Order: sequence, then structure tokens, then C-alpha cells
Amino acid sequence: MSSMSTIKYEKRDGIVHLIFDAPGSANLMNEAFQRDFIAASEQVAAESDLRGVILRSTKAMFFAGGDLDTLIRIQPENAAEFYAGIQELKAAMRRIETLGKPIVACINGAALGGGWELCLMSHCRIAVDDPKLKLGLPEVTLGLLPGAGGVIRMTRLLGLQNALPYLIEGKQFSPADGVKLGLIHQTVASADELVGAAEQWIADNPNSRQPWDSSGYRMPGGSPSSPKLAPMLVVAPAMLTAKTQRCYPAPEAILSTAVEGAQVDFDTATRIESRYLTALAAGQVAKNMIGTFWHQLNAIKRGAGRPDGIEPSRIAKVGILGAGMMGAGIACACAMRGVEVVLKDVDQAAAERGKAYSEKVLGKRVSRGKMSADKRDAALARIQPTAKASDLAGCELIIEAVFEDQSLKAKVTAETESVIGSEAIYASNTSTLPITGLAKASVRPNQFIGLHFFSPAEKMPLVEIICGAQTDRQTLARAYDFVLQIGKTPIVVGDSRGFFTSRVFGTYTMEGIAMLGEGVGAARVENIALQSGYPVGPLAVIDEVTLTLPAKIRAQTAAALAAEGKPAPVHPADAVVDAMLAAERQGKSTGAGFYDYPADAPKRLWPELATRYPPADEPIDDQDVRDRMLYIQAIESVRCMDEGVLKDVRDANIGSIFGIGFPAWSGGVLQFINQTGLSAFVARADELTERYGERFAVPDSLRRRAADDTPFAD
Repeated sequence: MSSMSTIKYEKRDGIVHLIFDAPGSANLMNEAFQRDFIAASEQVAAESDLRGVILRSTKAMFFAGGDLDTLIRIQPENAAEFYAGIQELKAAMRRIETLGKPIVACINGAALGGGWELCLMSHCRIAVDDPKLKLGLPEVTLGLLPGAGGVIRMTRLLGLQNALPYLIEGKQFSPADGVKLGLIHQTVASADELVGAAEQWIADNPNSRQPWDSSGYRMPGGSPSSPKLAPMLVVAPAMLTAKTQRCYPAPEAILSTAVEGAQVDFDTATRIESRYLTALAAGQVAKNMIGTFWHQLNAIKRGAGRPDGIEPSRIAKVGILGAGMMGAGIACACAMRGVEVVLKDVDQAAAERGKAYSEKVLGKRVSRGKMSADKRDAALARIQPTAKASDLAGCELIIEAVFEDQSLKAKVTAETESVIGSEAIYASNTSTLPITGLAKASVRPNQFIGLHFFSPAEKMPLVEIICGAQTDRQTLARAYDFVLQIGKTPIVVGDSRGFFTSRVFGTYTMEGIAMLGEGVGAARVENIALQSGYPVGPLAVIDEVTLTLPAKIRAQTAAALAAEGKPAPVHPADAVVDAMLAAERQGKSTGAGFYDYPADAPKRLWPELATRYPPADEPIDDQDVRDRMLYIQAIESVRCMDEGVLKDVRDANIGSIFGIGFPAWSGGVLQFINQTGLSAFVARADELTERYGERFAVPDSLRRRAADDTPFAD
């Protein structure tokens, strides 16, 4: 046995077992592993009586993948060193792969990224038949590509066309799916059977080799120049650009690696792959995405925003007040995760309609093969529609999702608290009304909290948790646990009108409307938003939530400021909003907003917008249009940090992407400032302030950060 720190080297009956056993909880493709694997490959190659090699793991997860802490530190100046290291590791993998002896991977747990690439290096892959065991190459979701042979081997196993979804989309699969794809050779019932099955395969296949190392190998589906594939590859870049808007370099790099690698020999292809990986790792987008979607998101999932010292809890039964689209969506999200739901509305018919929403949503999942009929039926059976407040007895959590009116919310709070137990917590799904004010209607304000879901609630991943002035730590902990329990991502924010997400979301839509009023042109506003990485343009998204919302928020804000003796602010978008409402164009719900919504055709921009808001005499350039949307949200987020509405940088970044569609390539709303450079951001914001108004003026706190060069970090 060798002295390697991450790999145990054992030899029995002519078979070498490379047992991945790194210190800590997970096997990572870090520097120590690379050093050990290279040494192990040389030791295996020197064996005189070798019959085969088995790769296996002592961890619950077979192999966790690449070391992202190392990858995030790659800069252009050390890119050559990184490239050389990747090539050394791949040479070691190739050394084992081409020994002329059978190589078997025993997959006892998840194998993602670098873990799956080690499996692909093996001639045979045997996995435990567990539907929860995940396999695949998700590197694209972090702005990277599978750089340890993943692109090259997947395309040679599946063919270009079939491999691309697993590479460009990071699509994962189970062992059973892997068998159907031909990527998994055999499944066993338990991990205890893996080694025996591997030894038998070695005995049955003494001279195995990879398909691409065998004479007569032809790539499945044909080469890039084949008559079948060539036409598809001509249009593939355009189709990819339509999806990514060229904001994300990783999918393009993966497509290039796959196509270029398919036209050359294996070793040349791996060099192509390493070069593209190095370029991505040294770039800014990967750093943004690793920092936010790996480090910050995992911190939230581990409970970074949860009070310490409080035992974890689970909610067995939840009551939901209001069976409209939001309440129905929350009910669906809870029922899918095994939570019993009492769905209450003013009458039984309305409550039944709310349950019917779940039937429709889950029916679609079944028809698309994403859910079994049995699981759908079980989820639906957990939803009890009712008009009786007494049915809420026994609920451990109440989520109020009624109309955004303080007096109505106060009424249902009093009605509900009269029937629920003293240990139950009460949450309002308000998107704008301060929780401290709503809690005044409660006899237990310490157990009153905000849980702001996003529509459609069964799909959207974020929940904004808002603590009122009297909300206690126990209630926050229970709410945080519940959000994680139903598979959502919680962020914890301070109490104020609009909280974080609604407030920052409003700056995006209002800036888009303002630019329309200035003569930018509706189509141009929408297209530049999409080209910047927003999933939906500002005019389309305000149509979804209705134009009455900004008008209501303006009226509420004016009333609150008037009570303090302060004047209400005037936004350049206000006149456009008022004109649209005067024209009875409130949004999608009424069939008419900035867009028309014909019954038999896709939505289209209202033609009269071009007449009402003709092009400006001095056109605003594209960069200004883009920056006005991005910068206004970033500046408002800094104000939220200053006011204590945001507690942590991670909540700002994750909340902005998951909740309100800030471009994911940026790493989030505060990371956008970091990646721009603080001084450069302030200088550009000053230009926008001079041209377009004081709303772009940066807070003094940001000027100080820029002067000290202190980026936003948790």
C-alpha cells in the first residue's frame, strides 16, 4: 500500500484497486489528488502481472468533482501553469485507460463533473441502481466545461448530437437512464455487490479497451462533416446564441470543443478541450458563477442566514389562506415535498379551483415524464380545500396569501389565530407591506414573519424571509427550515416597504418604462434587456404583474411620506404608467398592456406605442440603455445594504438572480459591481447621473469602498 493521501492503492489477485479516500467528507480533483493520481498511474503501469483496475470510493458520494476553490483563483498570468497541470492529469488518465487491461468504475454514489470523467475513463461502469444517485457533467452551470476528458469521451460514446444536451445543458441522469444511454454497463442492488461484479467483468473481458481505441471505431451519428450532421452544425451556433445571447462563454466553448474534437485524434482533442477550459477558468464569468452559485448558494443551504443554537425543525401541516394563483402555487410546492396542506378561501368553490391548479401543474409533469402518476395522486391527496377556518386547527404554519390590502390581511390574521395552536407560526406572503405593521393585527407578533414567494410559486426557487421588529429567533429558524424543506432557497432581509426584491425589481421595470417614454422604442428596450442576460424584458415583465402595481406603490409611498411631511418623489416613468392605465391597458391579466395578447397568436408589442412614443431626436446609445437597467438595480441594492434591508452579500446576489432575474452571468447584483471594478462602476454611475438624473447617484458608502478598493464579500 502506498503513502498517498487521497488514494488507497491495493492489489489483490492481480487486480489493482484505486480507492478514492481523501481526508474530509468528499473526494475532490484538487492538487493533492492530481499528484496522487499521477503517481498511481505510474505505479499501475509498472505492475508486471496486472489483470485489471477497479476505481472505487470510501465516501457516500463516489467523487465530488473539481476543486472550485482552485479554479476560481486562475488568472491569465497563471493560465499556462493550470493548462500544464490539466494535461498532466489527463495523461495519467490516458496511461491507465490504454494499458490493454480492463478498467472498471464501481459507482456507489453521485459522480458529477470530474467524478463522472473518471468513470468515463473506465472501460466498464457499474452503478448502484438508485434513482437518487446522480451522474453527469454540470460544469456549464458554473461557467466552465468538463475539462478532464468529459467533452471528448461523451461525444465519442454518444455522438455529437446526443451528447450535447448533457454537455451544454449540464443534464444529469440516474443509473437506470445511464443504462438506456449505454453509459452504464451494469447496475447492482447495493454497494456491497459492486466489487464482485467488477471482478467478474474483469475476468470476462481480459483484454478490453475503449471503443475509440479499437480498430474500425466510428463516431455514433457520424462525423461533423457527414451529410446528416453537417446541416445541423451549420445552424447550431445561431441556435445557441439565441439562448445565451453571447452572455455565457461556456456553452459556446463546449460546442466548439465537441465539434473540433470530433474531427481529430483523441490526444489532439484533449488538448483542444484543455485550452478551452483554461480560457474559461481564467475568465470573469466563471469566477462570478462559481462564487455565487457554488460558495454563496451552498452557504445559504447550510444555514448561513439561520439563527445558531436552535434545533432543526420540520413542518408536517401548513395552512394557506387564499387559493388564488399564488396560494395555489404555494400549496402545490408544499404538497410535492410531502407537506399536508389545508387550502382555505372564502368559499369551497374557490378553494377547489385552487386545488385544480395543482392538478393541472402536476398533470403536465406526468405527461412530460418528470413525475409518476402515483406521486401526482399522493401529492394531490395532501391538499384539503376548504372554506372553514376551523379546518386550520392543527396546522403548524399558516401562510397568508390574500390580496395586498392591510385591512384584509388584519382580518384574516385575527380569524386564523383564533383557531390555530399556540405553537404555530404565522407568515404573510406580502411582497411590499412591512411585516412590523402587519404583525400589529397578531396576538403573537413574536411568531409573525414574512415569507415572500415568487410567481409561479411551484417553480420559482426563491423565498424572501422578512423579520418584523418583534419576530423572535425561534420563528426565523423554523421559517428558514421550512423553506429548505420544500426545496426552495431562503434569503433573510430586513423589514421595509418593498423589502429587497420588490424594491430592486421595481427599479428595473420603471427604468424600462422611462426609456420608452424618452423615445428609445419598445422593441429596442426589450431586446437590449434580453441581450444583457435578463430572462424577460422590463415591459413584458411589468405586464405580467400588471401596471396597477407601480401605481399602487407610488400612492402608498406618497401617503407614507406625506405623513412624515415629506414630498413624494417623481419618476420619469410615472407619466407613461398613468397614460397606459388611462388607456385601460393594465397588463396581461386584462389582455392589454405594453403588449397585445391575441387568443390565437403569440403576444406582440402594442403597435400604438410607436406613435405615442416616437424615436428621440438624439437617440440614446445601446450601452446607455443596457447600463441604465443594470446600474439602477445595483445602486438600489447598495442602498438596501446601507439601510440594513440586506444583511449579507450572498442574499443580494442569490436573491437578485433567483427572485428577480438579474443576469446570472454577473454573479448577482453586488458581484456585478465587483466584476466591473468599484472605481469604474462609480465613474460610470456618475456619467449616468449627469445624463439621466439623481436616481443613479451612488451612495457615499460605495464611494468609500471604491476609494479603499474593498469589494463586496461576506
